[in-house]
Order: sequence, then C-alpha cells, then structure tokens
Amino acid sequence: MTQAPRQLHELHDVYDFLDEIRLRPGIWVRWRSLQHLDSMLIGYHAAMSVHGVEEDFPFRTPGAVSPFDQWLWHRNGYESSLGWATEIEREAEAAGTPAIELFFKLLDQYRAERRDAVR
Repeated sequence: MTQAPRQLHELHDVYDFLDEIRLRPGIWVRWRSLQHLDSMLIGYHAAMSVHGVEEDFPFRTPGAVSPFDQWLWHRNGYESSLGWATEIEREAEAAGTPAIELFFKLLDQYRAERRDAVR
C-alpha cells in the first residue's frame, strides 16, 4: 500500500517532512541532490528556530557536530569535516546507488537504532 501525499499542515516534525520527500523526491529535491536536501533542511531548521519551535532535529547543531553526522561517523569508522550529505553522496557513487535512496536507507537505520536505544 502506497502512502498518499499529505499537505504541509498535516506534518508534525522533520521526519514527517522527510517522509513526504521520500514519496516524491524528484518534486522536492532538485536533481535528487543531497546538497539540495541539506539546504532545505537548513531552511527548515531556521524556520523552526525563528518561530521558537523545539523539536528533535538531528541534521544540524550550530556550533557542534550534529547527531546524524556523529552516527554516520561511527557507522563509517572515521570522522569527516565534509558533512553527512557529501559523505553519503560519495558512498552512493562508489556503490553505484542513487544518493537519495542511500540517504533514506541510512535515515531508517539511524531512526531504528535511536528507537532501540530509548527502549
């Protein structure tokens, strides 16, 4: 069963937003580029900050390494100053996989590990 797209006012957090992007990445993300997705997420985070909305946001932590970057470093066994988008694009290219598909696969792993850690 395929999930139907939702309106923005129906979304509750960044994960809902990313689920919408996953449904139709070509509509949301120019050239399915993770650099463009990263830019969108920076804008998302800025808007949330401007409006005083607190939420779990693992992709950007001003002045520190983001939780998603830390997780990716641990998974890959090394640190990088390039950021998650560049690292995933490099990994996808080496594997011959579309970067946006690898991102969502990794996002699912990240979320599953975080859920398991909370239990």
